Amino acid sequence: MKTPWAQRQLIMTPRIQELHFTLIAHLILHMLILLLLARWGYSHPQCLDYKPPFQPQQPLVFCKEYSKFGCCDLQKDEEIRIRFYTIMENFDHSGYVTCSRYIHSILCQECSPYAAHLYDAEDANTPMRILPGLCGNYCADYWHRCRYTMSLLLEDLGVLHQYANITMAIEEDRKRFCDFLELKDKQYCYPNVLTSAELNANLGFVRENPKGCLELCLQEVANGLRNPVAMIHADDGTHRFFVAEQLGYVWVYLPNGSRIDRPFLNLTHAVLTSPWAGDERGFLCIALHPRFTTVRKAYVYYSVSVNKEERIRISEFTLSPHDDNQLDHSSERTILEVTEPASNHNGGQLLFGHDGYLYIFIGDGGRAGDPFGKFGNSQNKSTLLGKALRVDVEDNDDAPPYSIPWDNPFLWEKETRPEIYAYGVRNMWRCSIDRGDPVTGGGRGRMFCGDVGQNKYEEVDIIVKGGNYGWRAKEGFSCYDRKLCQNSSLDDILPIFAYPHKLGKSVTGGYVYRGCEMPNLNGVYIFGDFMSGRLMSLKENVTTGEWKYNEICMGRDQICRFPKLINSFYKYIISFAEDEAGELYFLATGAPSATTRAGFIYKIVDPSRRAPPGKCSIKPLPVKIKGKLIPFRPKAEFVINKKPTTTAAPTTTRKPTTATKMARKTHIIVKPPMPKRDKTPPSSLPSPTTATSKMRQTPTSATITKAPTTVQKATTPATTTHTGYRTTITTASRVAQTTTPPTRTHGRTFKYSPSTTFQPPASSTPPSAPTKAPQVPQPTEHYPGLTTQQPPYWAQVSTPSSYKRPFIHTTPHKLQEDKMRLGEKLETAGEGNQLLKKPRGRGRGTKRGRGLRAGSVRLVSTDGLPNRGRVEIFVRGQWGTVCDDLFTSKAGTVVCRQLGFKTALAVLKRAAFGEADGSVRILLDDVECEGQERSLLDCKRSRVGKHNCSHAEDVGVICG
Repeated sequence: MKTPWAQRQLIMTPRIQELHFTLIAHLILHMLILLLLARWGYSHPQCLDYKPPFQPQQPLVFCKEYSKFGCCDLQKDEEIRIRFYTIMENFDHSGYVTCSRYIHSILCQECSPYAAHLYDAEDANTPMRILPGLCGNYCADYWHRCRYTMSLLLEDLGVLHQYANITMAIEEDRKRFCDFLELKDKQYCYPNVLTSAELNANLGFVRENPKGCLELCLQEVANGLRNPVAMIHADDGTHRFFVAEQLGYVWVYLPNGSRIDRPFLNLTHAVLTSPWAGDERGFLCIALHPRFTTVRKAYVYYSVSVNKEERIRISEFTLSPHDDNQLDHSSERTILEVTEPASNHNGGQLLFGHDGYLYIFIGDGGRAGDPFGKFGNSQNKSTLLGKALRVDVEDNDDAPPYSIPWDNPFLWEKETRPEIYAYGVRNMWRCSIDRGDPVTGGGRGRMFCGDVGQNKYEEVDIIVKGGNYGWRAKEGFSCYDRKLCQNSSLDDILPIFAYPHKLGKSVTGGYVYRGCEMPNLNGVYIFGDFMSGRLMSLKENVTTGEWKYNEICMGRDQICRFPKLINSFYKYIISFAEDEAGELYFLATGAPSATTRAGFIYKIVDPSRRAPPGKCSIKPLPVKIKGKLIPFRPKAEFVINKKPTTTAAPTTTRKPTTATKMARKTHIIVKPPMPKRDKTPPSSLPSPTTATSKMRQTPTSATITKAPTTVQKATTPATTTHTGYRTTITTASRVAQTTTPPTRTHGRTFKYSPSTTFQPPASSTPPSAPTKAPQVPQPTEHYPGLTTQQPPYWAQVSTPSSYKRPFIHTTPHKLQEDKMRLGEKLETAGEGNQLLKKPRGRGRGTKRGRGLRAGSVRLVSTDGLPNRGRVEIFVRGQWGTVCDDLFTSKAGTVVCRQLGFKTALAVLKRAAFGEADGSVRILLDDVECEGQERSLLDCKRSRVGKHNCSHAEDVGVICG
């Protein structure tokens, strides 16, 4: 019997069938392209301090593989070397030869450019792995040869006391050993990450997407501005910057982002502008004297109305004698005024060149096509409109406002204004001076300008003395006025780049990057377009003199996943700027009106490479503040805080819950497959975890109803290749020499260790430990009831008499177990740290939960330690578990604070502390907390009892 679909197929005409299959083919092709683009953007070099990798200033000595590009400087490399030799003191000669390469590789992974991925540390809000993620084959080989070295690595990190009860079981079981260490992502795991052609192609260079677009990120610096038109610095060591609004205000910002509440300058009473979107009149620019600390003068460019005549005014102000962050408003002195025949094409650039002279850029007077006179204003050297001017404002206190530099190109030409430095410009908007290459000085002093076009083209020019830039004869490279264009005496200078109006209709000139923090961008000219919101770049080929164009696009979430970075901005790019250190910014708005507070300042950031640590550090000079400071509060959502839509190894898709749909309208949560768990007897130990939000191991189930009092030794120990090393007896799980909590690094839970490929020395004799390496004897102890054969290559070290092994519970006592069931507060540290909640008086619930407040929590585990276990919550008169979906360290902190601890050291997923019994309900799912809530019920979550998970996803925490 044919199905309805088959019946419909029978009556389809050949033409319809052809269209049908063509549509399917196009859909498949589209999906393949999307997958390719997604794969292209997956590479994400990142260090454990949540910053891009770098090239060390000096070659590394120990982790040599990462001397060209990685995450370690020479100091960090030396620390890893000392740790290595401290660990290797526990080995005899044969053990050294066998295991040194594994220890070396694992420790040096902290220097890998992909260290953050190896440690699951790409998200600063979630816990990370303790040891780097290994590939399956490499992990199996490591277990076969040197599995008993895991406890040494844990001891080196100071976390062995947290895993003392399970280390032996892990080391004896290859599956659990590799569940603990393996990274399921076969491309990023070690050592595959070193040989992946895709990950290592162009590693350390600016990322380009398949279309050649440079992928950069941004950092929000300021917001709430009204058409910010200019940002400058004083070059006085304070690293403050001054931001001008089109309305007539200039504000002072300090290096920490705060703003002084008193304006540096307020010319709103004099500035001619309007709230109309796109009005080109207003306060347009400000420039500080190059010796501002001594000369203490500022120069401004703004529109003004005088007797109903619109003019451009360039004025001089002096700094207030009472406040270094405010100009003396009564000190204004007019330097120059130019009458504007129309309200557009006002120009608007002031800057000081390296020669100390003041450059002024004025538009052609407005309207369309420069219709003034026979050749237009721009080609008429008897007017200042459509020109770049150069004047000298030095020593003018008792003299005219400015003088003419002696080498101005048209100083002695008749019927020509001597102020003219270059001509033939239409409406230059934003110019800059190249600081020059920081090493060679190449390019220093070049003046770049963006010149807004008429109907077809926008252009970028390098301004030279006496140059004619072609307007109105030419627009970009093409002729605009054909008669003038064919004039052989034009002798115009062509732009270095021009682009058609399909890319944008109003160029905004930018800067050549010469800062310190982003070495990849050195020499790149970055500019934009006001109308299209397009960011663009030019890079000069110093051999041919040609400029290569690349568009700049925002990096995807995976690329910009660094603290404080964003990957979106408002469309209307008004201006570019650089700070005192040479870092690059641009100013944009979402509404181009002089009265709308929609303006932002963004710092441009290259996520692919940074400068070595310490190279770009600055110490701003103190600034005396009068008035109040307004702290900066970013408005854009950081990429790192965006809600994740996928986990590390997506293979199956589940339907979002109602609460999830409300929180993320179109997102689909993709989860890794549920690991199959062997039903082990109650005497088995809980499975190890890596203290990370992305658990990749397969833990065994655990129960609290009945717990063993001793740990059973494996009846059939795993075999190890015989090497003839000496054999002695010691514990497999070595305890740390101190009981202090694990070291916190960069605000994260654990201190980590990394890896590197290491070739053993040609000589069979292991090198002796260097003299700098401290001789730290490692204590060798036994836990009662925990015995296993020592790996034959361990060297026995005597235990200092002063060393006292801390007692560690392996199972909860009967009384403790009963109290955990009742949710009571345990009296001693050895029994737990549960809180007794006050009853809410609702008279509901089972006998064991009566009297508890809704939202009370407890930690359930078999090892008896009071600060860790599976999270269970009391709601509606019963205890139940919490799913690990979206559960981060912030939610873990809420749980730990309820129990009297300060914070959550780790959040363990995939039922790391064992699955709850089938009779226990799952009460909460999709829990998202900010960290300050009183209980998990106050967090963003799904409805109580509504979930889409199993007990295989019971979440656990370690408090501290």
